[in-house]
Amino acid sequence: MTAPRRGVLLVNLGSPDAPTPRAVRRYLREFLGDPRVLDMPALGRWLLLNLVILPTRPRRSAEAYEKVWTPEGSPLLVYGRALRDALRKELGDDWCVELAMRYGVPSIDAALERLAAADVDRIVVVPLFPHYASASTGSALDAVYAAAAERNNVPPLAVVPSFYAEPGFVRALTAVARELPEERRPDHLLISFHGLPERQVKASDTTGKHCLASETCCDAIGPANRFCYRAQCHATARALAESLGLRREHWTLSFQSRLGRTPWIKPYTDEVLPELFERGIRRLAVACPSFVADCLETIEEIGIRAREQWLELGGEDLVLVPCVNDHPLWVEALATWIRAQGAR
Repeated sequence: MTAPRRGVLLVNLGSPDAPTPRAVRRYLREFLGDPRVLDMPALGRWLLLNLVILPTRPRRSAEAYEKVWTPEGSPLLVYGRALRDALRKELGDDWCVELAMRYGVPSIDAALERLAAADVDRIVVVPLFPHYASASTGSALDAVYAAAAERNNVPPLAVVPSFYAEPGFVRALTAVARELPEERRPDHLLISFHGLPERQVKASDTTGKHCLASETCCDAIGPANRFCYRAQCHATARALAESLGLRREHWTLSFQSRLGRTPWIKPYTDEVLPELFERGIRRLAVACPSFVADCLETIEEIGIRAREQWLELGGEDLVLVPCVNDHPLWVEALATWIRAQGAR
């Protein structure tokens, strides 16, 4: 008798079905309607979403998506499929690997249906977010558990935890950064992470006294800030810089993609760029390690808009360091973690 197969559920955030205002509106309604993302009272969330965001943002976002869209679909989906296929090859026939998006398609429920059809006896869930946040990892796991609970037969679920400073992840980040062509080697590395509202960072503090309470609150991770997104981002930046052999004056950390008027974690990427130019830096590389797959926030926000801002300041070049995507070292690291969780 053959042994039952193990299942893998890769979960990323998601993207619209098409670079059109209608598709983007549908996606944003699902995404920003999530109370873990817009963490406010239900009435306030409804008013903000329906009276402020959805009337204006879909058209602007659709124009941005149009710039990065590929014949195969959104970059996030294209790279997600490539990672899924690479993992299938790496793990072999004893594993069934499926990709799902928290919002949009392929849905978590559809992926679980495919795993059920494959008769897997355990599912290893991989939230593809290096750093824990309630709005990303928390929401993805919430949705996985809810979808699994609807099923008659629910196999055991194991979860690959946040991997922000895991050696395998850092090795993959390092390898990708070192693959930049010689003619585009930078003077400085900007490590830009997706932002998060300050209130969400403070909510992760298990003591209510540590996060954002001092200049050094993210210098180390301990019991109070073990779930702190900002502290985990700082840990990734330190690990990557050390792996690349960079001295402290040769790299900078920042946060991008802020939304709305409430305070988000600082420093902001678009405000750091002029500061770096004033320091005499002219050739800049930007890595975005809060994303494991290139997407709108890396290709358009950094590779296009931030580059335009840098050149307008007088900079000579800004090169986007690709995400780990389906890099062999990243696939190898993921497979190692998956096998470990699947064996428990």
